Amino acid sequence: MTRPLLNRRLDGLGNTIFGVMSARAIATDSINLGQGFPDVDGPPAVAKAAADAVMTGKGNQYPPATGIPELRNAVARHQQRFYGLRYDPDTEVLITAGATEAIAAALLALLEPGDEVIAFEPYYDSYVANIAMAGGTRVPLTLKAPDFRPDLTRLESLITGKTRLLMLNSPHNPTGMVLTRAETEAIARIAINHDLLVITDEAYEHLTFGKEHVPFAAIDGMRGRVISIGSAGKTFSFTGWKVGWATATPDLISAVRTTKQFLTYVSSGPFQYAVAEALDLPDSYYTDMAADLRAKRDLMTAGLKEVGFGVYQPDGTYFITTDISPLGEQDAMEFCRGLPDRAGVVAIPSAVFYDDHPEEGRTMVRFAFCKRPEVLKEALSRLSVLAR
Repeated sequence: MTRPLLNRRLDGLGNTIFGVMSARAIATDSINLGQGFPDVDGPPAVAKAAADAVMTGKGNQYPPATGIPELRNAVARHQQRFYGLRYDPDTEVLITAGATEAIAAALLALLEPGDEVIAFEPYYDSYVANIAMAGGTRVPLTLKAPDFRPDLTRLESLITGKTRLLMLNSPHNPTGMVLTRAETEAIARIAINHDLLVITDEAYEHLTFGKEHVPFAAIDGMRGRVISIGSAGKTFSFTGWKVGWATATPDLISAVRTTKQFLTYVSSGPFQYAVAEALDLPDSYYTDMAADLRAKRDLMTAGLKEVGFGVYQPDGTYFITTDISPLGEQDAMEFCRGLPDRAGVVAIPSAVFYDDHPEEGRTMVRFAFCKRPEVLKEALSRLSVLAR
C-alpha cells in the first residue's frame, strides 16, 4: 500500500512525549518529574465514595449522557460558589472524560475546515492534535521567557476573517503563567469586538499561588461566547479517574454534547458520584491544597537554582520551567534523553510544546513538583551531579 496510513492532518504527532519519557523512567528506575500526576491519592473520603458507588451498583452501568444529576448540580454549585456564575445543571453543564475530552469535543463541534484558532504557545499537546483533527488552522500567540505574558497587541494583530475562536489556558501548562484580571478583561474585549468564541481550559483553576484565577465567563459580555472547561483530576489528585466538565450556555453545550456522544458517549460512572462529593469539600481543602503545592514549588525552585538551572518561578499549576544554558547545555531534547542515565531523573523538554517556534524552548526543561517532599529532595540530590 503506497498511501500513508495515518491521516495527514496528524502527520508528525506520533506518541506523546509523556508516554515516551514515562517509559524511560520505568526502564531506568528514575524519579519521574515529567508527567503531571501526584504520587499520593486525594482525600480518603472521596476515594471511599467511589468505592461505595461501585459496591452499591451506582454508576456501574451507563450513566446519563450528560453526566449524573448529582455531579452536574455539584459543578453548578462550584461555579456559583467560587465565581458567582450561575449555570443550569440540566442545560448548561456537561460531564466529560476529563478536560481533554471536553477540549476535543468543543473543537470538533465548533470548527469548520480552514477555521483559524489562536492559542498560547507553548501548547498543551492535545490542543495541537485536536485542532488538526477538526481541520482547523493553528495560529500561535507565543509566550516568551522570562515572564511568559501574552502580548495583547500581537494577539489582536493575528485575527483575520478566518479566525473562529481563541483556545486559552490559564493557569497555563507548561509555563505556570496565570492571567491577571486586567489581561483577562482585555482579551475578553478583543473576543467581543471581533465576535470570537472562546474555549478556556481551567484544569488548574485551584492550583494558583497568591494569584487570583479569573474565569473568562465572569467578564461582562462573555457569558454567551465562552466554554469553560474544568477537571477533577488535578484539583483532587485523582488524575486516573478522568472526570471533567464543560459549562456554557445551552446552545454551546448542545454543540459540544453532539460530538462528545460519539467520542466516549459516557465514562467514569462510579467516579462521578465521588467527584460530586469532592466538589462540596470545604474551602479549607482548596486553600490547604494550594498551600501544600506552593511549599513544594518553593522547595523545588530553590533546589533547582542551587544545582545551577535558570528557574522561571510559576504562579500556578504543577510545573516549573527551567533554562539549562547556565549548566552549559544548549539542547533540551538531548539533555532530557540523557538525564535518566546521568542523574536518575526524568523531565520534559519544553521544545515539544513549541510546535510552531521550537527555538523558543530549545534550552528549556519542565519539571513537575506534584510529588512528596522526600521525593523532590531525592530528585534534587540526584540532580546535584549536574552542578558545575
